[in-house]
Amino acid sequence: MRRLAIPLAALAVVGIVVLGLTQTGGQEKGLKRLSLAQMQQRLQGAPPQLAAVYRRGNTVVGGSTKAFQRQVDALRGRPVVVNKWASWCGPCRSEFPIFQHVASSLGKQVAFLGVNANDTAAAARRFLNSEALPYPSFSDHNLAISGRLGIVAIFPTTVFLDARGKRQYIHQGYYTSTDALAADVRRYALGAS
Repeated sequence: MRRLAIPLAALAVVGIVVLGLTQTGGQEKGLKRLSLAQMQQRLQGAPPQLAAVYRRGNTVVGGSTKAFQRQVDALRGRPVVVNKWASWCGPCRSEFPIFQHVASSLGKQVAFLGVNANDTAAAARRFLNSEALPYPSFSDHNLAISGRLGIVAIFPTTVFLDARGKRQYIHQGYYTSTDALAADVRRYALGAS
């Protein structure tokens, strides 16, 4: 029994260290936050279907599942990246600059949407005043959109939909680099291996 206790204790310590490292300091170092104007400038010339989405950037849209589904339906023919976040979620806050950069660089090929879940509209709007996004976020205070996407429990979570609106991949947890998010967008949304 004693021989088993030491490896189990070591495993527990390693788990705590890994968890701590993923919850702190995971953000890409030196990544400059972008203003809404900078992101909109980078997205100029997007195809009309995508430009319509980005005109509603940095807003929280009500209407829950119906409004969200109408938006996804309007994007048929385009892959969609959906990021679930909340203003109270530290890891969500850490990955916002990553989404700013990747959405601004790949947003002419792929639609980006947010889902503001388990949050108040007022708190979400206050947060977006300091951390802009070039795309709209759909209010999901009752987790109905999250449930439909199969992403209720984990914050943040990113879902990749193909051009038919079918779920291709779910990334649970936050992204720590623009390279990692861009690679997943290319692989799961754009179909490039």
